[in-house]
Amino acid sequence: METGALNELIKLVAKLPGLGSRSARRIVLHMVKNPDKALHPLIRLLTQVSEEIKVCEVCGNVDTVSPCHICTDHKRDQSLVCVVEDITDLWSLERSNSFKGLYHVLGGTLSALDGRTPSRLNMDSLRARVANNNIHEVIIATNATLEGQTTGFYIADMLKPFNIKATRLASGIPVGAELDYMDEGTLTLAMKLRQDF
Repeated sequence: METGALNELIKLVAKLPGLGSRSARRIVLHMVKNPDKALHPLIRLLTQVSEEIKVCEVCGNVDTVSPCHICTDHKRDQSLVCVVEDITDLWSLERSNSFKGLYHVLGGTLSALDGRTPSRLNMDSLRARVANNNIHEVIIATNATLEGQTTGFYIADMLKPFNIKATRLASGIPVGAELDYMDEGTLTLAMKLRQDF
């Protein structure tokens, strides 16, 4: 049975998203058995990341420089901003290679129950970006949850005085899905957002 620092490491690894105590034990055991290939490189990289990582002062992304590489890439459409809830959403969109504009990371969603008000999210910086830059369109890419929808409506309302185009990601039935397996909310949204064939 593991004790001391080893047990603390297992507990710490188990707190990572998607991992439980059994997975954490296997990961830690693998690192301990392979210190030169797994443990020491991980220690070096974690130290390097903790020393070099910065939060982008413009969009809220993480990078080794601020402004981040996305914000300073002049090949990207500087008039198009995609608003996402979290950095993981930004990374997902970047992996899809389907968006070539800029991003704005809110840092969460509005939630009265959890005390997340507009002042606790990056709303003021979004308002300032739209007011002070030549932004023509803001894509609201919040998740299709109650909090995500509420946040999206708040952003759309906040942007009305700027007279710019505010859009949201299409929602509905995923490619390859069967109607029989869709929930009522997804079907209702897909029906409302139907488009020409």
